[in-house]
Amino acid sequence: MSARERIRAPIPTRELERRWSAMRKAMGAAGIDLLVAQNDNQYLGGYVRYFTDFPAETAYPVTVLFPRDDDMSMISHGGPPKPPGPPEWAVRGVKERLARPYFRTAHYTDSFDAEEAVKVIKRRNDRRIGLVGMGAMGASFYAYLKEHLPGVEIVVASELVDRIKAVKSEDELVFVRKAAQTQDLVFAAMPSIVRPGKYEYQVRAEIARMLMDLGSEEQLLRLSSAPPGQPAPTMETFLQNRQIQPGDQVCILIEPTGPGGFYTEICRTWCLGEPPRELLEMWAISLEGQKLAASLLKPGVPPGEVFRKVNEFLVAKGQIAEGRTNAHGQGYDLVERPLFTPDEPMLLQANMVVALHPLASNDKAFALCCDDYLITAGKAERLHRTPQEVFVIEC
Repeated sequence: MSARERIRAPIPTRELERRWSAMRKAMGAAGIDLLVAQNDNQYLGGYVRYFTDFPAETAYPVTVLFPRDDDMSMISHGGPPKPPGPPEWAVRGVKERLARPYFRTAHYTDSFDAEEAVKVIKRRNDRRIGLVGMGAMGASFYAYLKEHLPGVEIVVASELVDRIKAVKSEDELVFVRKAAQTQDLVFAAMPSIVRPGKYEYQVRAEIARMLMDLGSEEQLLRLSSAPPGQPAPTMETFLQNRQIQPGDQVCILIEPTGPGGFYTEICRTWCLGEPPRELLEMWAISLEGQKLAASLLKPGVPPGEVFRKVNEFLVAKGQIAEGRTNAHGQGYDLVERPLFTPDEPMLLQANMVVALHPLASNDKAFALCCDDYLITAGKAERLHRTPQEVFVIEC
């Protein structure tokens, strides 16, 4: 077997080497001997992919140990007779692959992956290690490291990695653009997919199949339908059981990876008949809010300033201020830094990719104009090409 045969869209090795070099330089400046990252999914688990170009999936944690002066170690679920995963030919920059039969549903295996990590750290005699993405790291894993590494200083190193990861290289932007392009293609097909008589879950299934055919690896698809005069907010999979009727409005938010594992996201509404006036009014507010946010995407701007100004606009239009975030970075994570919140310390930089999604709604309509933008030295570039309008499907 070979990577060429098995891996659909690998990142170029030169891009991995660029990342490794940048992180090792930052580690040297911070006096860190080794970085430790752990993920168990793709949606919000991009650190493992960033180091290795191999994703963590299906809730089985994968741990990466990234030394400043050597190739990586990977720890994953497994055991004899199978060799440790992933296959040697599937990963680059990894010198050893370690496996233990741990299951997060069996508490007595909680320390198995941490035991392997401690062995590596002690063998290397690392004195200062940095944890990356502690929010994604198992509590038992962290507790075991703290208890069994006396004399080793453990620091949080997420900021070190995030500042490198947030700014996309030209190689990465090739994949980001492909992700947006696949979503535009899917949305162009909606008139043939969104039809009266279909259930929402059937629409979701057709979208997922099309995305996978176009190279997507993982998909978060939120949608719902409603008759005129009722809002159709984006809803999770478990609630997508309504049958679509003539005259309905159907709101679809797709948040999938494209080829190579990079996320972008887009949301539009389709009407199976004349669009309700209330929907068009809410759409105009959401679209204007997105255009305002896009005009503020300049290098050096605090994301919290954009968040504040968009919220002020929404309130002036009779909307409730966003209490979560109305925009965020994207890459190997569906939501990554910078977050557009008052707490975000990272300033905007050229080559960051961000999703803008100001929400406008009331008791009769729901509108979410969502697109991805690339921050440049000048005007931000909208990466999606789908028209920013409410679509009408003739039945």
